[in-house]
Amino acid sequence: MTTKLTMDKIVNLCKNRGFVFPGSEIYGGFANTWDFGPVGVELKNNVKRAWWKRFVQESPNTYGVDASILMNPRVWEASGHVASFGDPKMDCKKCKQRFRADTLIESHSKGSVSAEAMTNEQLEAYINEHHLTCPHCGGFDWTPIRKFNPMFITSRGTLEEDADKVYLRPETCQGEYVNFLNVQRTARAKVPFAIAQIGKSFRNEITPGNFLFRTIEFEQMELQMFCKESDSMNIYEDYKSKALKFVEDLGLKSENLRFHDHDKLAHYAKAACDIQYNFPIGWQELNGIHHRGTWDLSRHQEYSGKNMTYVDPFTNEKFLPNVIEYSIGADRLTLALLCQAYDEEQLENGETRVVMHLHPAIAPYKVAVLPLQKNLNDKAKEVYSLLSKEFMCDYDEAGSIGKRYRRQDEIGTPFCVTIDFDTLENDTVTIRDRDSMEQIRLNVNELVAYIANRIKFN
Repeated sequence: MTTKLTMDKIVNLCKNRGFVFPGSEIYGGFANTWDFGPVGVELKNNVKRAWWKRFVQESPNTYGVDASILMNPRVWEASGHVASFGDPKMDCKKCKQRFRADTLIESHSKGSVSAEAMTNEQLEAYINEHHLTCPHCGGFDWTPIRKFNPMFITSRGTLEEDADKVYLRPETCQGEYVNFLNVQRTARAKVPFAIAQIGKSFRNEITPGNFLFRTIEFEQMELQMFCKESDSMNIYEDYKSKALKFVEDLGLKSENLRFHDHDKLAHYAKAACDIQYNFPIGWQELNGIHHRGTWDLSRHQEYSGKNMTYVDPFTNEKFLPNVIEYSIGADRLTLALLCQAYDEEQLENGETRVVMHLHPAIAPYKVAVLPLQKNLNDKAKEVYSLLSKEFMCDYDEAGSIGKRYRRQDEIGTPFCVTIDFDTLENDTVTIRDRDSMEQIRLNVNELVAYIANRIKFN
């Protein structure tokens, strides 16, 4: 990369090339919301498919669910979210904007300072010592830090006075815990086994300027592994390795990744670790692996009155399984992959080529079909019809062939197929590689196999 990558460059490319648009933009936007466009939705869906393939399809002891977003309110009492879930927030007295104190500190330090273990007094001391000003107005006049519960509250019922309070889920994992008995019974699952899902969660986050990194609605890819206590630490370490290998296989470079053990553990936790990525805003959490002990099942057993114990079919031993949690945000991982893929190359002719070096398996379009001239459109559309039955394809006939190549480079399309007059004569096409820009000639009937072989995710 020839120039420093900034979040603004990623945001501009995403908007201009159809990856991500500001939420409700025609109404002036809506803070911390983003809409995935035609290109972005394909990228994000491909990321989710790759995760599901690796951690569910290829894992014989992992079972998928898709739990409801709205759950019985007692779930959130059992989980502790109603009584004790909260973030350290403070208000700027000058502009009345609200911010997370820990996020301000981590943003100021580019991720070099971990604020998770700080008390409110320590957070305030750091902010005063380093004179952290309001990102919105530049003022330095803060209210004391206080806890703010970020759960969204809504109601269920036809009459307001009779409505029951319900919550938009702030995390997806509770759907796995409450279905532990259902999955174990119907899948005849034996410990250790995992329950996985991909779904949306909602938090009333108040953190400006970080694009997809922290939003008020976000999609999580996660699993809970239920196991014996004696096996739990080995499984915890195993998932640390699996989680790291997955993001490296998708294209994140090892020098931009690191493990970060939590400075402060929840009272029930035995271990907790994040994998951090070096975003343009500094080192920040990409995913988490947590040893949660028996806390979750024991709490749901207490609050629901249902027996959550597991009976070992070989020894008849009865016990509450320990839980190892692995969770990664689909939006945040997509952002990391965009940051890693972005490149500005200086070409021999002096021009700069912006190219997204996305892994072919997650690239939004696998191939673009480009007729050299418009009178070749019929043949080009015939080739497009052939390829689109197998892959997501783009079709572009506007502008010079060079400009069309550049447009595909900027959205990460790994292959471009050009239809020329020789195609009409011998049914061969030119196929161009995104990364090397090298071109070869292939028969049309060889295209599907050629592309399929080069976009695999192992």
